[in-house]
Amino acid sequence: MSSENIYRLIDFDEHAATPKYLQLTNCIIKAVQEGKLQKDYVLPSINDLSYELDMGRNTVEKAYRHLKELGIVNSFPGKGYFISKSTVQPIIKVFLLFNKLSAHKKIIYDAFVSTLCDAAAIDFYIYNNDFSLFKKLLQQRKDDYHYYVIIPHFLEGGEHAADIINELSKGQLILLDKLIAGVTLAHGAVYENFEKDIYTALKEALPSLLKYQTLKIVFPSYTYFPEEIVKGFRSFCQEFAFDYKVVHKLQQEEIRTGEAYINLMEDDLVVLLEKIQSTELVVGKDVGIISYNETPWKKFILDGITTMSTDFKKMGEMAARMILQKERVQVEVPFTLTIRSSI
Repeated sequence: MSSENIYRLIDFDEHAATPKYLQLTNCIIKAVQEGKLQKDYVLPSINDLSYELDMGRNTVEKAYRHLKELGIVNSFPGKGYFISKSTVQPIIKVFLLFNKLSAHKKIIYDAFVSTLCDAAAIDFYIYNNDFSLFKKLLQQRKDDYHYYVIIPHFLEGGEHAADIINELSKGQLILLDKLIAGVTLAHGAVYENFEKDIYTALKEALPSLLKYQTLKIVFPSYTYFPEEIVKGFRSFCQEFAFDYKVVHKLQQEEIRTGEAYINLMEDDLVVLLEKIQSTELVVGKDVGIISYNETPWKKFILDGITTMSTDFKKMGEMAARMILQKERVQVEVPFTLTIRSSI
């Protein structure tokens, strides 16, 4: 069969962070599901498709290879690539919207995609904590998604996020990482309880923190973090009579004995270590360090840096299982304190 009409069935979303090979894969799967590409339909060669779509040959090859793994496409020498089946098991369509793609958001993404495996076609978007872009992406979305999985964090304008989310008329909603007030749609959630998590972790660390008079949380002004973190920090300090300070610019802070620092950002942790290194203070004795988010190297720096961390891998897995099992529940993600010699 001719493949002359294939190009009108392929539509790339330039705003999506979804890899192009997956967008191409999803377009072909959708065309088969809708009966627009029948069994034995001959697909363009890798070179032709690459030329017509102005994309890398490796991208097209990866898409075809993925389609072969799914059993949707086959190939024979001299015949090229062709559709190998006339029906495709329905695939869950997911609109995945992240506020940013940090190292830990990537852990969520990888776990989410890996758990869903081939059961879902995912369109992935990033709005960089920008409410205007968040609004645009949701309001210009397609209407054929089965699930909307959204991380709702904003530098400003977030008070209107619920209004935009409530406009979703089709599909199931799952909030990821954070709950927001005002969402009237029935929804599932896999979230951090930021205020409770830091309070509980600091309370667990209390015996080690008693050697310090002042606790300081480095809450940088150049990026976004939920204010609930500061609320939980203040509640702990007030209840257990610690002097405390919220530090927005660590570079300007003088490091003194009897202080313990809670760092949210890796960059600030490096700055703090450099500042301590320029003094005669001893980490774990004169000054304490607690770092957000566990990473392998923190086990080894200065004989180990104490961390408090969400299980980001579990967050992604739990959200994916909620989709696969057709559940609508709201669950907190485990938050763990790992005490090491830095306090």
